[in-house]
Amino acid sequence: MSIPFLFCALITAVSAVISLGFSIAAAFNTASEVRNVALYTCARSVALVLVSAVPFFTGSTPWLQAIACSMIIVQVCDTAVGVLIKDRMKTLGPAGTALLNLAAVIWLLS
Repeated sequence: MSIPFLFCALITAVSAVISLGFSIAAAFNTASEVRNVALYTCARSVALVLVSAVPFFTGSTPWLQAIACSMIIVQVCDTAVGVLIKDRMKTLGPAGTALLNLAAVIWLLS
């Protein structure tokens, strides 16, 4: 595995784990009606964490490209949510992660 591959895989996995962390926090810190939605979000976040680990075991560049692009989309959507709720940290954090992940994918493909 090359350095660009490992960098992209690491950024993608970290992004997925951070998303899972926010999902878990929401599940434990919300009211019952909202908690149900947060639990569904956790289920999807667990799936993203699991599939982001696959490239480390397989060395599959196409798999890494797919999950990296998926996480970029997730982070861009999280950025949009941050903008909508007018929370600077919930805007800049995901935006920075999305840009870093995009740069890692470009490096991987170059």
